[in-house]
Amino acid sequence: MANGRILVVDDEESLCEILQFNLESEGYEVTTAYSAEEALRLDIKSFDLILLDVMMGEMSGTRMASLLKADPETAHVPIIFCTARDCEDDRVSGLDLGADDYISKPFSVRELVARVKSVLRRTRNAEGSGERIVYEGLCIDSRSKVCTLDGEPVQLTKKELEILILLLSNRGRIFSREQILHNVWSDKVIVLDRTIDVNITRLRRKIGRYGDKIVTRQGYGYGFEA
Repeated sequence: MANGRILVVDDEESLCEILQFNLESEGYEVTTAYSAEEALRLDIKSFDLILLDVMMGEMSGTRMASLLKADPETAHVPIIFCTARDCEDDRVSGLDLGADDYISKPFSVRELVARVKSVLRRTRNAEGSGERIVYEGLCIDSRSKVCTLDGEPVQLTKKELEILILLLSNRGRIFSREQILHNVWSDKVIVLDRTIDVNITRLRRKIGRYGDKIVTRQGYGYGFEA
């Protein structure tokens, strides 16, 4: 049985072949696509992780990621951006979309494989808890990755959901930005305070009347106040 199904999306065919060979050597089942359009014709929700290039053809990787995160059926699939672009704005944009990691070309295959293992390990640990977290009309099923508000699904990105799980599971506790980073993002990925703040702002808006329950303690961090 494969360690997981990975989709590699990059317009460099030779790089796709290298990544496919090395990931399959690690026991993963790998599918490649040479454009975002080709990738979107696949059954995205069946993959455990996507390695996604940013600069491609007509549709960019960030555009593809935004489409996936906006669809409840694919929003849970973790994404690692692989790109030659390494400016701060690109990293922030990718992470704001809910990407799990960001690795800049040229990268070593060994480092990329380590990043893949790290993201999959965190994702599976979250799935393994099987907890149902409830606060009044707000409910999270961490196994199915579904958040509901008064019985209606709430469309959250993977990072928004993970932040909400962290805060809602520890009501009354204040988490610093560093603690949120440690629990939600890879240790190797650079995440700015702005990225956390953007995710918190969107999360407050999406959970309606419970948005005010996510409190800010100036100089300390964020928490969910019951």
